[in-house]
Amino acid sequence: MSRFFGFGSLVNLRTHVYHDPHPTQITGWKRQWVSSTLRDVAFLSVTPCPNTTLQGMSASTQGIGWDALDIREEGYNRHQLPASDMQMYIGSPDCILADVKQPILLSYLDVVVQGYHTHFGQQGVADFFDTTHNWDHPIFNDRASPQYPRAQQLTDFERALVDKHLDTL
Repeated sequence: MSRFFGFGSLVNLRTHVYHDPHPTQITGWKRQWVSSTLRDVAFLSVTPCPNTTLQGMSASTQGIGWDALDIREEGYNRHQLPASDMQMYIGSPDCILADVKQPILLSYLDVVVQGYHTHFGQQGVADFFDTTHNWDHPIFNDRASPQYPRAQQLTDFERALVDKHLDTL
């Protein structure tokens, strides 16, 4: 069975319909905000980091296949995780702009944090912020008119949770 490990918006099950989702974790990777030649905003990727454990969501592509997920994850390359039946998407090095700081869409970050809060609680949200790097990208507040295509409605508590963590960065 083919499974993926999601470490960003794929943690939020409101953004996809893949089968048999369940919270999981992997060790040896850290999240980072990156800029790309393919979009005007930053997105999450991962890079090796032997001492970091990431929480995320694993789900099956059975019955749906990889094609739709590959389209959703444009700008990423699929990577087989060692000793696992899971693959995850890593930002394509051909597209990464190392010295550019494109803005992080707040509507994108909201979706990610909502997923972490739903599945891992407040500690999971804190862990997300702690295991994510390159927070030196500007934050673009697009909540009033979300630019992220899979934007979700957040509760007042979820919005406050995002804002509290951003204020502490």
